[in-house]
Amino acid sequence: MAHVRLNQITKTYGGRTALADLDLEIEDGQFFVLLGPTGAGKTTTLRLIAGLEKPESGTIFIDHQNVNGWSAAERDVALVLQQYSLYPRYTVRQNLEFPLKPKARRLAQPEIDARVARAAKIVRVEHLLERKADRLSGGEMQRVSIGRAIVRQPRIFLMDEPLSNLDAKLREALRAELKDLKSRLGATFLFVTHDQIEAMSMGDRIAVLNGGRIAQVGTPYEMYNKPNDVFVAAFVGTPTMNLLKAEIRDGRAIVAGGFEFRFDDAARARFVGNGLVTIGVRPEDIRIGPDEAINAVAHGVENHGVEKIVTLRIGDCLLRATIAATNPIAIEDRVRFTLVQERLHAFDVATGLSLRTQD
Repeated sequence: MAHVRLNQITKTYGGRTALADLDLEIEDGQFFVLLGPTGAGKTTTLRLIAGLEKPESGTIFIDHQNVNGWSAAERDVALVLQQYSLYPRYTVRQNLEFPLKPKARRLAQPEIDARVARAAKIVRVEHLLERKADRLSGGEMQRVSIGRAIVRQPRIFLMDEPLSNLDAKLREALRAELKDLKSRLGATFLFVTHDQIEAMSMGDRIAVLNGGRIAQVGTPYEMYNKPNDVFVAAFVGTPTMNLLKAEIRDGRAIVAGGFEFRFDDAARARFVGNGLVTIGVRPEDIRIGPDEAINAVAHGVENHGVEKIVTLRIGDCLLRATIAATNPIAIEDRVRFTLVQERLHAFDVATGLSLRTQD
């Protein structure tokens, strides 16, 4: 296990800033996820920790030691990449043995055999040890790649979108297996992804990156329920949060191009005074029923098995709401809805920051 800290890290490529004054801390034995869109700086952060890149400024600490001058080998980390990085003409056994063969390690064959057997059991490829890598499925190859990292017994596992090439069902299965693997090994994991479902389902803590800066660090619950700004609010959650430009006037919200409603006691404390604000509401926090307060038309309906996503049209405004799959709403039906006001979010129009964060 290992504790990792990045202090004021800046990294540029050809005049483009990939990371700017980045501060990050990963606790011993934590499953930490870096989440963000393409180009946010996730892979750069991982490569800096691995020792494959050098920062322009700032310090990287592993177990409270400054490792800026250490090579990748000296840092004792293991990389699992999106590409499987296996030798296709080697057997699974030979691929698992390969990281243990360099002379610098000087491991005896019985020790190599024991480590390979343990790793194969952990990633469930014992029955494949004599099969050539080019005869494996995508899921099997990724398991072997993870096994190659395990045999080294590294201080840190660094994983760069390792599930993105797999089909949806296999991704779901391997997400659960990686969490189980972390529990059994007790190791420190840094997992990079652009998929917020992976981040929310796997991470003990998540850092959301945006344009080389950290927008928020927290638990999955905090990311979903207490977003720091509109970027995090929109990026985390499926379907995405509805963000409504509105004017607050004497205890009422007048939503641009759409509708208005009066705040109840649950929301009034967060929407004080008058002026412009961005209101955020999750799709599951919109109630639909014949006795609700606001009229709308069903603009679109998506069936997702256990639930439906209904797009509501109110004037020029569109809202997405989550309802039970058994609800018979169809396109162009007239419906009524209400926002669950105790679950509303308030963001500053100019900065995008949560008014809770600014306070």
